Amino acid sequence: MILFPEAVMFAHGACPCFRSGSKHYPTGNRSRNRSVPSSFSHDSAAQHTAAPSKFGPKSKQASLLTALAMEDVTADSITLQMLQEARDTVTSSPLGVISTPLIPWCQTTLPSHLSCNIHLKLENMQRTGSFKIRGVANQFARQSKDGHFVTMSAGNYGKSFAYASKHYGTKGKVVMPETAPMSRSLLIQSFGIEVERVPTPCLMDLVNRCVQEDNMTFMHSYNDPDLIAGHASLGFEILEVVPNPDVVVVCCGGGGLLAGVAAAIKLSGCERTRIYGVEPEGACTMYKSFIEKKPVGMDSKSIASGLAPPFAGALPYALCQKYVEKIVLVTDEEIKSAVSTLYRAGLVVEPSGSAAFAAIVNDRIPDITGKNIVIILSGGNIGKDELMNFPD
Repeated sequence: MILFPEAVMFAHGACPCFRSGSKHYPTGNRSRNRSVPSSFSHDSAAQHTAAPSKFGPKSKQASLLTALAMEDVTADSITLQMLQEARDTVTSSPLGVISTPLIPWCQTTLPSHLSCNIHLKLENMQRTGSFKIRGVANQFARQSKDGHFVTMSAGNYGKSFAYASKHYGTKGKVVMPETAPMSRSLLIQSFGIEVERVPTPCLMDLVNRCVQEDNMTFMHSYNDPDLIAGHASLGFEILEVVPNPDVVVVCCGGGGLLAGVAAAIKLSGCERTRIYGVEPEGACTMYKSFIEKKPVGMDSKSIASGLAPPFAGALPYALCQKYVEKIVLVTDEEIKSAVSTLYRAGLVVEPSGSAAFAAIVNDRIPDITGKNIVIILSGGNIGKDELMNFPD
């Protein structure tokens, strides 16, 4: 059994933000007539175990996050067949997920000082501007279409979640860290979704309250098998163009994308492919988890807000431990430089989406001379106002 660390790390009362107030940006009336039994307590919630989806419909009660323990959902239970089925779901999704281009570096105007064969996977051209729609498409395909959902996101997952909610006509709420760009909050609201911004350590506490007090269903933005399986579709697309890559470099926040891509590639028989995750130095939860040999959290701070969750996901951690070579770190300055370099070459990529590129150009990935390398540019949701803060 994998016990999600958030149940312990962000227990009710641990976060002071609800005593001092939080910033709330409603777009509609909140339901106040949904509540849990009075006998329910947060302490008892920590002992609750919710049934996993097994890639099938999830009940509302099974999302009682707060508790979230996923029985039987281990790294070994994520099989090639499950990932292939999820890929079929993503490919046929009415949300219009795109098979994004995988282009050779040599066919761009990017400066070249590396003696290796590099391909760039352009998820910045994906529907909703990032890879997140892949996992969301698989999640929503397995949810009740009359649900009331809550999630947490720094922006990209929230945007895909809002896009899907509008398409399916479901109600939803996104809990966002105060560090996320305000433009992303407003964009999510434009889909008719409620947004509430709180300090990063308070994210899970507020989600818990939504589940318990408003009877909402929690959809995790990275620690969810349906989501991870949806993201695995990106790994299969890479193998269609580069059947046996030597190295694949992927950004890592909570670990959902890295876990899905790594599982897809390794389970497809590419045993010699080395897969690296990339995190910012100030938000290195997976890096620390590898050291501690368990999923851990930290007070994450980085210009790459999409890579700065409060904790590493338990299931992503287990999959990364099994399939990922190493987690490497880049600085915020290196990420800023990567954004600028890509922009000058005509590629609009946000800081979080540029981390893998930053790792390559700053020599964080070993033994790449003469090798076939794939870099995932995971998202392009950056506004003109934000781009002005990056060097020319």
